[in-house]
Amino acid sequence: MFYNSPTYGKVPLERLKDVVFDYMSKDTTSSYKIIVGSDSQKVVNNVYDFVNAIVIHRVGSGGIYFWLRTVVTQTMSLKERMYREATMSLETSEKLVELFKEKGILRYNIEIHVDIGNNGKTRVLINELTAMIRGSGYEVKIKPDSFGASKVADKYT
Repeated sequence: MFYNSPTYGKVPLERLKDVVFDYMSKDTTSSYKIIVGSDSQKVVNNVYDFVNAIVIHRVGSGGIYFWLRTVVTQTMSLKERMYREATMSLETSEKLVELFKEKGILRYNIEIHVDIGNNGKTRVLINELTAMIRGSGYEVKIKPDSFGASKVADKYT
């Protein structure tokens, strides 16, 4: 499995921890936010393009990001798509926690950004999805504050 990055090219998951650790260790005086977000688009009937993004935000000084595409072929409602996006972000966050532990990074703040908001058809899912994510121990952001999903991941769907 390879994550894509405009800065680092194709990065295997095993090397991702080293790239992130090196990036974060270059400026130890800054604070960092780790942001995970997912987005999806229907390509054709029953074919969906899901993109999962990881953003390492050096607060006040930009950041780097990585993304992974998954194509899913199955019949899916909007609610199922939104749940799959949130679940993908949760799974990625858990992988990051393990990678950080391996590297000895114990201080991090992971936010999960979901591509739902108070406007549009997904507004009825806000309480369900945010409760699921908070219940898993992560901070959650929705539109308009969910740029990890609505801007970064969306760029590659």
